[in-house]
Amino acid sequence: METISPAINPGLILRRITTASSDHAQLNFGSYRNPTRTRIRKRIEVKARVGKPESVDFSDPDWKSKYQTDFEARFRIPHITDVLNDAVSYPSTFCLRMRTPVSPDFAEGYPSDEAWHGYINNNDRVLLKVIRYSSPTSAGAECIDPDCTWTEQWVHRAGPREKIYFKPEDVKAAIVTCGGLCPGLNDVIRQIVITLEIYGVTKIVGIPFGYRGFSDTNLAEMPLSRKVVQNVHLSGGSLLGVSRGGPTVSEIVDSMEARGINMLFVLGGNGTHAGANAIHEECRKRRLKVAVVGVPKTIDNDILLMDKTFGFDTAVEEAQRAIYSAYIEAHSAYHGIGIVKLMGRSSGFIAMQASLASGQIDICLIPEVQFNLHGPHGVLSHLKYLLERKGSAVVCVAEGAGQDLLEKTNAKDASGNTVLGDIGVYIQQETKKFFKELGFPADVKYIDPTYMIRACRANASDGILCTVLGQNAVHGAFAGYSGITVGICNTHYVYFPIPEVIAQSRSVDPNSRMWHRCLTSTGQPDFI
Repeated sequence: METISPAINPGLILRRITTASSDHAQLNFGSYRNPTRTRIRKRIEVKARVGKPESVDFSDPDWKSKYQTDFEARFRIPHITDVLNDAVSYPSTFCLRMRTPVSPDFAEGYPSDEAWHGYINNNDRVLLKVIRYSSPTSAGAECIDPDCTWTEQWVHRAGPREKIYFKPEDVKAAIVTCGGLCPGLNDVIRQIVITLEIYGVTKIVGIPFGYRGFSDTNLAEMPLSRKVVQNVHLSGGSLLGVSRGGPTVSEIVDSMEARGINMLFVLGGNGTHAGANAIHEECRKRRLKVAVVGVPKTIDNDILLMDKTFGFDTAVEEAQRAIYSAYIEAHSAYHGIGIVKLMGRSSGFIAMQASLASGQIDICLIPEVQFNLHGPHGVLSHLKYLLERKGSAVVCVAEGAGQDLLEKTNAKDASGNTVLGDIGVYIQQETKKFFKELGFPADVKYIDPTYMIRACRANASDGILCTVLGQNAVHGAFAGYSGITVGICNTHYVYFPIPEVIAQSRSVDPNSRMWHRCLTSTGQPDFI
């Protein structure tokens, strides 16, 4: 069995493959290479349910219905009854009209108010795409066929169901936080615990320091209750601790069986979700009645299909402090230049949104848009123009930008990610060198607020998002779903099958309206 380390690498994807002797999906961790975006194709490849590519021929008059059928199959969310046909459902113990504690004695079922209309029907759906593009040349257009034919793509609505597949007194729920710190982790942990207790669960534990906590005998699980988590959201970090890497998938599931865990809530990014899906598949293979539910945690906002992930709004807000400080330093100095490096390994959402929000950025550099530092059309020449024109300048750069300008490294972190070169320091040094060689006085200041931002508590916007994500994660688990993640899509909360959101990292579209708005705000030219 593969170790979990590659499974929690955001640079890796979890593929389902088939063999000649079996139609069942198998797990394969392979390196992900970001494909060139191709918007219009006469023939495109669509992932079938088991991952086998099937070609869609647009000359076929029924291509649209076939495409939608394939989409529905891909976005069907796994349920424990897929493997356990005899799984029994019960009336839900979650009802906000019933305020008395759930009784431990359930003779003929569970107390529930049948007149309460707060449940979600299993057939409720949310529209994935809401813009109907009329032309593939429209800004940000995402077209399935050359004519931009409108196709409805529906995904599952999140929320409490009227029937549940776990008795609360039989549940032992575990929460694990993996990867790096992110504002809002404690908010999600708190709300998962509170919602579990409303259902009637009394056995709730936290797994310390990520997946590592399943195998390290020196790390004891942490009992959780509303009393324990009541005020935890008032501070940043993670109550449970975080780490990268960990034991094998098989060892994790062995540990879950030994501990009696039948609900697992996993908070993490693309790589962590790949690990969660591997755990889900191993549980299905062993025919275990276990619900594995993910809550997407990436401060970079690089999870596919979702409006945003928790921690992102806080990061953008906190980045304003660094940008403002850089602006004051630059504006107060003679020919001052402020450089701010923000998070964003493969996507520039934080840098882009922070630049838009501040209104003080003259140059925004992101991983998705190539740039030259030197030359007549390079960043440094534009900085000289800005100093001559207005006396100061502020640059915002994402950590993954301009890596082609730096010396390559083969170093990897514990998750298997390539260790990036420090583009912020490089730009600072090259800027000083450039103006010194010109004999042009320039005062360059560099700010990297990364770990100050990661350690912040969630702001109000993220606090709400974390609360709802935590609640819906519990609703999904009790409804019997597993191998899913919860997210916000077009302002509505939905469930996605994990493989669909980890296929690749979400990135800024250089032809999107949002990037165009950022360019309008900064006034920067192309640096090519």
